[in-house]
Amino acid sequence: MSDIGFIGLGIMGAPMCRNLLKAGHKVVAYNRSPEPINRIVQFGAVRGASPRDVAEQSKIVITMLPDGPQVEEVVLGPGGVLEGAQPGSTIIDMSSVNPLVSQKLAASCEAISVRFLDAPVSGGEPKAVDGTLAIMSGGDEAAFMEVKPILQLMGSTVTLTGPVGAGNITKLANQIIVACNIAAMGEALVLATRAGLNPRIVLDAIKGGLAGSAVLNAKAPMVIDRNFNPGFRIRLHQKDLRNALQAAESMKVGLPLTSAVQQMLIALMNEGKGDLDHAAIVTFIEAMAGVEVKPK
Repeated sequence: MSDIGFIGLGIMGAPMCRNLLKAGHKVVAYNRSPEPINRIVQFGAVRGASPRDVAEQSKIVITMLPDGPQVEEVVLGPGGVLEGAQPGSTIIDMSSVNPLVSQKLAASCEAISVRFLDAPVSGGEPKAVDGTLAIMSGGDEAAFMEVKPILQLMGSTVTLTGPVGAGNITKLANQIIVACNIAAMGEALVLATRAGLNPRIVLDAIKGGLAGSAVLNAKAPMVIDRNFNPGFRIRLHQKDLRNALQAAESMKVGLPLTSAVQQMLIALMNEGKGDLDHAAIVTFIEAMAGVEVKPK
């Protein structure tokens, strides 16, 4: 089995790493804070001393970090992955970052004959646990095909969408749809609740029709149950929409709906809700109407 390095053991990274261990791979793991490493070692991982140390022991290094600056620091910084990476090894960044960051990292990797793929994911913590994430990758096809069996241990769909950066463009498209879908769901359920209807019954009535979606099925029950425990945090979705708007500006593309939802997310973060699940986008709309979506 391949020797794999895994850096970033957060809500998503830890279960992804565990799925690699379950499949029998030797995994060298590293995280900036020690508690997640202590937990993953109990599942059979080897403790990495630094990103460089992880790379020195691994043919493939996977990073799963909050945003581009963290990925750049871990890969390019002092004691980083590229200081320990050997020619012919592969770095797979599964973080959701600005596509320009992916292209910068790829250029630095190419200069020392290290291959690079961007491969962000969608599906949140439940699918990370189940190994059924949607993985969208960008990079060289030969490198992708070589590591695809490893990615398939973490995702049920693994797709090469184009050259380096294409994976993150695809992920940004995904995040736009999810955020706008949650906001629209919030408006619909607030309207129904204000009209005196039971939102649970409304959900049952519409989820089998054209309005039905994976987002509706996953997030509407959370809202109705007032469960905002994070599977994917508001502050991380705000980061993704910020990256989408920055990418759109560079390409002279207007994203008016994305911009509107981005303002909602910023407002919620200012209210101290940044670590709630992104289903809590609905609370912005509830506050405007003075209505809470729940059965009476």
